[in-house]
Amino acid sequence: MKRYIVNVVVLALGVAALFAADFAAEGDRWWAHVRFLADDKLQGRDTGSEGYAEAVKYVAGKMESFGLKPAGTSGYLQPVKLEIRQLVEEESSLAIVRDGEEEVLDRLDATQSARAELAPTMNATMVFVGYGLRVPEAKYDDLAGIDLRGRIAVYVNSTAALDAPGPVKSHVGTASERWAVLQAAGAIGTAAIMMPRPAAGGRGTPPASPDAAPDAAGGGRGPGGGRGPQKAFLLADPELQESAGQKAAITITRRGGDKFLDGSGHTMDEILKLVAEKQPLPKFPLVGTLRARSAVKREVLEAPNVAGILPGSDAKLKDEYVIMSAHLDHLGVGRAINGDTIYNGAMDDASGIASILEIARIMKESGARPKRSILFLAVAAEEKGELGSRYFALRPTVDRKHIVADINLDMFMPLFDLKSIEVQGLAESTLGDTVREAAREFGVGVQADKEPDQNRFIRSDQYSFIRLGVPSLAFKFGYEFGTPEDKIFHDFIRDRYHKPSDDLNQPVDKAAAAKFNRIIVSLLERVADSPARPQWKDDSFFKRFAR
Repeated sequence: MKRYIVNVVVLALGVAALFAADFAAEGDRWWAHVRFLADDKLQGRDTGSEGYAEAVKYVAGKMESFGLKPAGTSGYLQPVKLEIRQLVEEESSLAIVRDGEEEVLDRLDATQSARAELAPTMNATMVFVGYGLRVPEAKYDDLAGIDLRGRIAVYVNSTAALDAPGPVKSHVGTASERWAVLQAAGAIGTAAIMMPRPAAGGRGTPPASPDAAPDAAGGGRGPGGGRGPQKAFLLADPELQESAGQKAAITITRRGGDKFLDGSGHTMDEILKLVAEKQPLPKFPLVGTLRARSAVKREVLEAPNVAGILPGSDAKLKDEYVIMSAHLDHLGVGRAINGDTIYNGAMDDASGIASILEIARIMKESGARPKRSILFLAVAAEEKGELGSRYFALRPTVDRKHIVADINLDMFMPLFDLKSIEVQGLAESTLGDTVREAAREFGVGVQADKEPDQNRFIRSDQYSFIRLGVPSLAFKFGYEFGTPEDKIFHDFIRDRYHKPSDDLNQPVDKAAAAKFNRIIVSLLERVADSPARPQWKDDSFFKRFAR
């Protein structure tokens, strides 16, 4: 009987929460922010552009009007300086030298990435190191017994043979993490053999972060057309650049792979077959030396983060912070698709910025007095490699030791009714338990990441905080495979993701977005008011970063 009464009370509270909010009106307010940020006038909010500056002004103005306190070093703004590098192709080249004969490589074989500190000239021997992974927790080591001192490490950009949870594979598979491991083993540079891309229309999204998978240009995600070198973006502060000491960073194509392997006794067909079968790869020296020349031109760009604080009310907890983040930038103007050149980024991620603004308004106007402070953060340069969030995480405007959680919104996909929320990081920390409670209040279910191989847990700004030990979550609208919602989700990925058609002329469930925002409000309040900080679970790989 007692359990029955408790269940009735919980149900009643959930019903009360549903009726307390006017989702239609709140959805319209949310959409008004999306409409401004994704308007053609802002030209796709490319990092550092005039459109981005207009978006910054809008967000800072809304934060002020909602009564948030400035959290930036310049009012609501935190300046972020970026270094832009671009390879000068006519002064750069790659070749393999064998027995005094030089085989020149073109862009269909391999390309250099300006993200690294490329040496002007270099001659180095090469070693094929399988997947290039060393993961003690999984008892996996591609580098055991291999001498990499002064050599280029050539690896397949995959984690296929690693028997480990998806988040672990995501983390160790990043270019920065691989470089840290290979550099520690003595390598002076890397050459990554890229796996063939899946056919268009496949489930999930292609690798999105330049840190998750090196690309031919070595730069951020972009809509550029042509085969010319793209721009690579890095934080300008040398102390924050993760490619220090990397004298070569090369991307090898399928065709180029055979040229690198020539004379080794191994072929790309053999290697790709083993990868497809999720088998370990052989390790062996490559025949010949890599000869590289590179020239890089550089410039500096500034694109601020925007931050505002809802101050905490508890004397002991008010100096601790729950971060509510989303990225403000998108891809700008690029290659025309169906005559449209503006990559508006309505879902990616005007939707997330609109939500943090609407959540701030709801909390302020409701008179909410969370015990911990909530810091609302709109970050720059996510599309360039999560640079704005990385800068804030490493150079925060508040005491870094007092940041207790990051709740991040990036393209949460309110394209259909909200029946369940997919939570990336659900099983990693106590935040997963808390979000279940918040969703239950609104009669919404919670799902774990349905496609962990897509690496979403490390593919947006929450990863910048995770790497510093801060428990974090990210979200998508949930669905079941084989349902209409599944089709809507993946049709968007195929037809609109990182395309001009991610604009204001697409079906969106505004009321469902409003319900989602209310769940996040509840989550924030629960985290802010809990006597204990969120904690990583004992079996979480990411607990290693806790400080």
